[in-house]
Amino acid sequence: MISPETIDRAVAAGIISTEQRDRLVSLETGAAITNTDTDTPDENLRLIGGGNDLFVTVGVVLLTAGFTFALSTLIAGETMWIAVLVAAFAWLVAEFVTRQHRMKLASTVLALIFAAAALGALAQLSDRYYTIRPPDSFWQLLALRGIVAPAGYLVLGGTVVAAAIHLWRFRVPVLAGVIAVALTLLAFLQTAIFLYDGVTAGTVTPPAVEDMPELLRAALYMPLICGLIVFATAVALDLHDRERRTVWSDCAFWLHVVSAPMLVHPLFIMATGQDAFFGSVEPGSDAIVMLTLLILGFVYVALAIDRRSLLVPTLAYFGSLGIYFLFDTATETTGVPPFALLLVVVGVLIILFGAGWQRIRSLIVGHTLPTSVLNRLPPLKARVLSRP
Repeated sequence: MISPETIDRAVAAGIISTEQRDRLVSLETGAAITNTDTDTPDENLRLIGGGNDLFVTVGVVLLTAGFTFALSTLIAGETMWIAVLVAAFAWLVAEFVTRQHRMKLASTVLALIFAAAALGALAQLSDRYYTIRPPDSFWQLLALRGIVAPAGYLVLGGTVVAAAIHLWRFRVPVLAGVIAVALTLLAFLQTAIFLYDGVTAGTVTPPAVEDMPELLRAALYMPLICGLIVFATAVALDLHDRERRTVWSDCAFWLHVVSAPMLVHPLFIMATGQDAFFGSVEPGSDAIVMLTLLILGFVYVALAIDRRSLLVPTLAYFGSLGIYFLFDTATETTGVPPFALLLVVVGVLIILFGAGWQRIRSLIVGHTLPTSVLNRLPPLKARVLSRP
């Protein structure tokens, strides 16, 4: 077996490229994990590379904190330049930690530090050119359109560009989630500007006070659409890498984490009839049926694409909101606190899926989808799928 040090020397000598080295490491990692338990293949997230990775991560955090505090003393008050230097510092450290040694957790921390520093620098830069002060009146709030739009484009668009360049250079998957969040916020900003321009031009009628609940409910279509786009992108990456041996499947993991809340919240409100932001949930029988079908739908989709990263936020959300209110009426007859029932339901689901995810997936998905679809999804257990 070729050691990682030998592979690194081969890269340094120009025998193989960095991309080839990364593919070899990903192939070896995936093969090692698969060979440990061939009966129960599991989702390989590759979030941490071992004890040394964790050790280096602590060093990265301490080094970055010390560097930031030193800059705060040497160039006090220069917030923008401090952020720029921290971003440059994170990039330089990543050249060693990520490019040379591929330490997964440390690389993730460095990528997040870089993205946060770039966001801070862009925010300070926009504040210099587009100073935004809290409005004193409604008319001053309306007048902020000419400032908010370019400032938002600069901050969010610049963050997307910086994260994309870092992702291209270092292939750190968490930045796919950062890019998805920034693009979603850009979509929200552009939608708000579009509506504002429509109101000022007279093509859009300003809503009355009594129309605000319905307007807030309609506004949920925006995160739902963005969530569907992010989810579709993640699924496309999953289908591109069915065996989950490359960095793109890890990017898909973070995209699923980002898309899940944007899908769950709007669909929950539409299914139960809850007030968009404020009201309490008291679903009737129809809403309970819709909510149950919604939960089952998310579970089935998560099983089909083999992504617990989609199901975990779903269970957390429905567990804290949907299931709680579904069992709220049970206290009137049983006297059991709703929170206790909530813990029981969520706990049983987590243990059930955690202990037998692949078997449940094979039994449900393998017998409900045609072979042509199964051949495009992540592989199932062959012996469970054998049909007469």
